Order: sequence, then C-alpha cells, then structure tokens
Amino acid sequence: MTATGPGSTSWRPRAIALDIDGTLLDRDERISETLKDAVRRAAAAVPVILSTGRSWHATLPVAEELELPDGIVVCSNGARTIRYPSGEILDERTFDAAKVIQTVRKHAPTALMAVEEHGIGHRVTGLFPDGDLIGDIRVVEHEDLAREPVTRLIIRDPESTDADFVELASRLGLHGVSYFVGWTAWLDIAPEGVDKSTGLKVALTELGLAAEDLLALGDGRNDIEMLQFAGRGVAMADAPDEVLAAADDIAKPVHEDGAALEISRWF
Repeated sequence: MTATGPGSTSWRPRAIALDIDGTLLDRDERISETLKDAVRRAAAAVPVILSTGRSWHATLPVAEELELPDGIVVCSNGARTIRYPSGEILDERTFDAAKVIQTVRKHAPTALMAVEEHGIGHRVTGLFPDGDLIGDIRVVEHEDLAREPVTRLIIRDPESTDADFVELASRLGLHGVSYFVGWTAWLDIAPEGVDKSTGLKVALTELGLAAEDLLALGDGRNDIEMLQFAGRGVAMADAPDEVLAAADDIAKPVHEDGAALEISRWF
C-alpha cells in the first residue's frame, strides 16, 4: 500500500470496481436488497464500475437492476471497456483463437467452446447448460467458431470440476494468451496480458483517477489481477485460496452480504 492507501486514516475510495457472479450475484443469480441499497448509495458518491468476465450483453441487465448512473463497465475479463448505457466501446482487445481451439480439441475433445458475438450472444460448438450463456446462441462447426479475432474463448465441460480445469489449463501449455479458471469447469482464454485490470486502467484514465483510488471486490481467479491492482482489493470469504492470498482484506461471503458490508464501511 502507498502512504495514501487504505493503511492511511485519510484514505477513502474514489471509485469502486465490482465483480458480478459470486460477489454481487449469489448462486441463485440474485442480488440482495441490502446489497442493492449499498451499491446505489455508493454510486451516488463515486463511480461504480462493474468488472466482469461476462459479455456486455450479459452485464447490461445487472447494471440496470442496480440502477447505476451513466458510467463505464469492464466486460469480457478486461477485453472490452464500454460506456454505460450507450454501449460505446472505449477499448477492445482481441486475439486469433484458431491455434488455441486446435490445442483444446486435442487435449479436451469433449469440451464445449464458445466465443462472444458482441451485443448479440455467442457462437458455440454445442449447447451449454441452461443459464451459462446469455443472448442468442448459434451452434457452429469448430472451424467456424473464430474465423476472425475474438475477445475471449470460453471452454466448458459440465462433467468436469474446477480442479480438472486447473489441471487442463496446465496441460494446454497456452502461450500468447491469458487464461482464467472459474469456480465451475469453465476456462476463459483472453488476449495475452489482458485481465480485468486492463479495462480498469482505461476506465480510471477516463475518470481522471488512479489505481490507488480504487476499491475492488471479487471472488474468482479472474479477479486476482484486479485485487492486486486496486488501492484496496477485497476478496469474498468463499473465494479460492489463491484469490484470498491476493487480497488486502476478506469480506464475508456473498450469501452474508459481504460486499454490502464492505461498501457500507465507506458509504
């Protein structure tokens, strides 16, 4: 921490970055009224930036439910930074996924794959479990999945565990990309060097703020860089050990309104 960070009695967040799934939304995809109230109270005072692995299409309903004022959201694990509610893309990072798709097919031939179609939905190699993806779903052949650069490649196997996918990520020997394993058997593959902090840097520059001004809350492996980047990074108590280790502090889990308690500490 810097001298002006949370270790200082004078520090207060000037912006908040919030992961969605597992931080705002519980396993039943609900946001408690207590948390909604806390977020709205904070958003009346400072910018609140949703920072998520979700696509813009899947992020928009959450921003609307929270009644966020006009602002910025970070989507697709930092690959897209978008002005809300207009949908204007402030920053976009893509990569050629063709070689990665070939590698995944070799090491995990039964795994499902998907790429985003911005503002529409997803192209997929097979149907994902209900509720996994939001928007229009179009099933295509592997060769047609990523004929142009994409913001992320999603790998999913409903028959595997998150531990299986940690091991899979190691076996894939991925180079030139970033990857994040979710709390289910879900692997997000992103452009090299891109994570949530990438989009947050863009957002904070737009807002005239610095990383030390940011309070960030998250629960997933894809939140590690964001928690380390922020002036104060707070992990949810039920996060994986490596996420907890990256945080400055730990909040109660989502079902105990941990994010609301942390936000209410400041607003």
